[in-house]
Amino acid sequence: MKTRVIAAGAACALALIFNQASAQQKKYGDAVDAAMQTASADDIKASITYLADDKLLGRQPGKPGFQMAADYVIGELKNYGVKPAGENNGWTQQVRFRRTFAGTGGTVDLTVNGKKIDSIKYGTDIFIYPDPVHKNVSSSGTLTFAGYGITDKQLGYDDYAGLDVKGKIVVIVRGAPKSFPSSNASHNMDLITIQKNAAAHGAKAVILAVADSTARPILANPGRRGTYSIMDDKGVPVVSRNYFDGVEMLGSIGYKTLRTLANSAGKNASTILPTLKDGKTFSFPINATISTSADFEYQDIAGFNIVGKIEGSDSKLKKEYVVHSAHLDHLGVGAPVQGDSIYNGAHDNASGVASLLQIAKIYHNLGIKPKRSILIVMVTGEELGDLGSGYFASHPTVPVKSMVADVNTDMPTIIAPLLSVTALGAEHSSLAAAVDTASAYMGLTVEPDPEPDQNRFVRSDQYSFVVHGIPALHIKYGARTPDGKNNLNDLVKVWRAKYYHKPQDDINGMFDFDAGRKYAQLNFLIGYIVANTKDRPTWNKGDIFEKN
Repeated sequence: MKTRVIAAGAACALALIFNQASAQQKKYGDAVDAAMQTASADDIKASITYLADDKLLGRQPGKPGFQMAADYVIGELKNYGVKPAGENNGWTQQVRFRRTFAGTGGTVDLTVNGKKIDSIKYGTDIFIYPDPVHKNVSSSGTLTFAGYGITDKQLGYDDYAGLDVKGKIVVIVRGAPKSFPSSNASHNMDLITIQKNAAAHGAKAVILAVADSTARPILANPGRRGTYSIMDDKGVPVVSRNYFDGVEMLGSIGYKTLRTLANSAGKNASTILPTLKDGKTFSFPINATISTSADFEYQDIAGFNIVGKIEGSDSKLKKEYVVHSAHLDHLGVGAPVQGDSIYNGAHDNASGVASLLQIAKIYHNLGIKPKRSILIVMVTGEELGDLGSGYFASHPTVPVKSMVADVNTDMPTIIAPLLSVTALGAEHSSLAAAVDTASAYMGLTVEPDPEPDQNRFVRSDQYSFVVHGIPALHIKYGARTPDGKNNLNDLVKVWRAKYYHKPQDDINGMFDFDAGRKYAQLNFLIGYIVANTKDRPTWNKGDIFEKN
């Protein structure tokens, strides 16, 4: 009874936000609430069961299992009255993947203080990241160490202050000071951000260095499994998580090589990481030159996003869109774990797709359509580096400036009752107010990110929208538990160790389908509030993403 009183009060509050007349408030609140109640835990279970079935073979992009998943999703969207909003008035947006992987080998010549270092070998001590444009990549020049390679004006931090890197190759350690807010840290650690900042300071190439003396001595080869990009019809990369055409090479070196370089400048490599972590810049010129090269091979794969539309009711605002996104792909068939090689992706991200389908169902049962239009976007290639969302955010099937916000759904981890949430990214924009209002209506509390070191803000599709200037968020679980211990994150850690990115993430795993229903209701309500609010969402003044 108490919950219903809270909900009724919140319904009135929502009505006031949307400028409803007092006499209409109860009718308005009842209509929204009635539509939300049509979301079904059984429907969510049914969708996850189908999408995570073995016959879909892990929904890998470009494979028949992904097509089966797409056919299912499109069928459900049609049932809920969603209209196609892809290319050529259809349901899909074509996405051209390119997998780039290591070729026959590479070379390296390193000279320190005028002496060639013969002990540094390509394939053990240095690698070049795969390049989707050039089958042969080479770079040579003077080296300079640039700390984390970060320039964050908002936080008053600059690794490049007083450092001349024009025409040089910068060596950086990937990371951020421990004092950085998690979103700032995650954004600054992004490979594209690192390279853009280096190029902005005049550097010609970037080398990532391992600064941990306990790390394995042999580097992991980034070209062994391949990296992925999205290409346009002319063979130009338009989305990539590691390739940036403003530098001629992105490479990586191990701790042994970094120690050699630091020693040449009279620095102790073991002090680099703790100094940087403490927020003290540690940049210096190196009396060393490097010449390195590698060759690569390509494999092109055809993929697609799915785009549907729910048209808004306002004659002007219906030309603007609130996006609900979720990734449909998963890892396909891979290395066996406990005898199973099909990576079904029930939680990751069949559960998120099921949530979007329930959002579509709520709208289907809602007579009062929002003022703005709604886009339901099921993207591909998230597991390859947020590629499908990156392509849609930069090349949408609606006018680019018409998208006002993205509410992303990725692996909500519905394994226990949903009592609290974390809104990753909402703190950067006015979207935080919509989250607070919707959460209050649902009787949920909003908490800070319980695992900032996981860098979750940049690890899913909302980040693709953020880097293109569109306020976005991603709702994750909070810590509250029914017993009051508020230690749900402990259970999530157990779940992650057993199921995350493993074949065991199937329908037989840990689930609370009613939590999934509640999660879908919350995401619907956040989007609905944004779609009805007169002003577009805005970045907070001075925020790191304000001028993207």
